[in-house]
Parts: sequence; structure tokens; C-alpha cells
Amino acid sequence: MGDYQPIYTGGAQPRTLLTSADVTGGRVVATSGNGTVAHASADDTTVEGVAAHDAVSGKPVLVWPLEGVIHELEASGAIAADAGVVTDAAGQVKTATIATAAAAGTLIGQAKTTAAGSPLKLRVLGRR
Repeated sequence: MGDYQPIYTGGAQPRTLLTSADVTGGRVVATSGNGTVAHASADDTTVEGVAAHDAVSGKPVLVWPLEGVIHELEASGAIAADAGVVTDAAGQVKTATIATAAAAGTLIGQAKTTAAGSPLKLRVLGRR
């Protein structure tokens, strides 16, 4: 995807982390080791935020936080507006049952738009 900027930052700033695998800008990243991140996996509980740009393994990457930020993310399937959102493979997102995901610690936000068509993009209000 390249460079990525959230729709709304609310004053939040990205922070620099080190990659342990190649990451794509605009995809969700999660803790992968001691101070490192990689694309989030399905139902990940260690989400750090959204990569601000592409980065190869072993290099720094800027990561936008989730909380209070509106991100435009890539969905792995259709998602309805107002649905809960959790991570899916390769840093994409999928629909979640809000109560179940919140209890499991995997809920990363709420869909503010619908993901349909191609590409499957939607706006998500992040939470932690």
C-alpha cells in the first residue's frame, strides 16, 4: 500500500517500532517479539496499531495508535457499519461479536462505514 495516514488522528502521533517481518502500510500490526512488530494475526490480543508505511524486516516502522483514531483499513470480507472489528490474517480486519471480542481482549474498534465491493475498505474508530 505504501504510505498511510489515518482519516482522523485526534492529535495522536505515530511511534517508531522495529519490524520482525515485512509489513505493509495501512495494515494492523501486533507485537511479535521483544520490541518488534509484524502484521497482526487473526483475533490478535497484542495489537500495537496501524503501520504508517511499508517496511522490510528488521527496519523501523511508524505505527499509528488505535484509540480515538479513525483508520481506513482493509477487510478480509464484508463488514456492516457499526459492527465490532477484530484482526484477521495478514493485518486485515473482520467482523466480531462485540461482547465476545471485548471479553477476549481482541476488539480493536467499531466499523463506521460498510466494507463491500473491491477493495474491501472501511473506516474504523479504534479502541483499546
